[in-house]
Amino acid sequence: MEKILIVEDDDTVRNELGSLLSKNGYEVLTTEDYLNVSSLIIEKVPNLVLLDINLPNTDGFELCKQIRSKVKTPIIFVTSRNTDIDELKSITLGGDDFITKPYNIPILLARIATILKRSDPDYNKDIVYKDVVLNTHLSTVKYMDNVTELTKNEFRILYYFFINPGKVISKDELVEYLWNNKLYVDENILNVNVTRLRKKLLEIGLDNFIETIHGRGYKI
Repeated sequence: MEKILIVEDDDTVRNELGSLLSKNGYEVLTTEDYLNVSSLIIEKVPNLVLLDINLPNTDGFELCKQIRSKVKTPIIFVTSRNTDIDELKSITLGGDDFITKPYNIPILLARIATILKRSDPDYNKDIVYKDVVLNTHLSTVKYMDNVTELTKNEFRILYYFFINPGKVISKDELVEYLWNNKLYVDENILNVNVTRLRKKLLEIGLDNFIETIHGRGYKI
């Protein structure tokens, strides 16, 4: 599960943003110790930082400089300051994106997903198994000259099979990998995703690419 650190001094905004990210499958970290953000990043190793500009005793620009002097963690400025100068300064200091409040939720989530994909080396290469090509940048799967796009969960399921070729993977293991909490996820959700994925694979000529091993799970 990808971790996102929220650096925001408004309690309401921080809590609402944290709830939104949690509901969309991210682990959320927060802090009110704005002078030691870079140390927290080194300790907790988040995948992304959402950074406000206006903060007590410091500002997001200064924190961005401190972070960039130590780590390459992606930074998205999420702020009510919306001038061209602010946006230019954020990019010049090493920010990866600049989003103004009030933000459009679908666009914010899309920007976050894009930055996370771009920063993860596992998402920027093709994986090939049995002449099937999984494009980890575009979330597509190709066989011969046929290509189909995958949803987030379909991609993650197939990606997990590709990095575990030939291994029998139990349903519990898949649920844990996908949702990080098998206690609160109905197995039917996994079954629906696997069924949809198999249908897409069949459409490009892959029949029974994902095999069911009765009583044990699946494998490719």
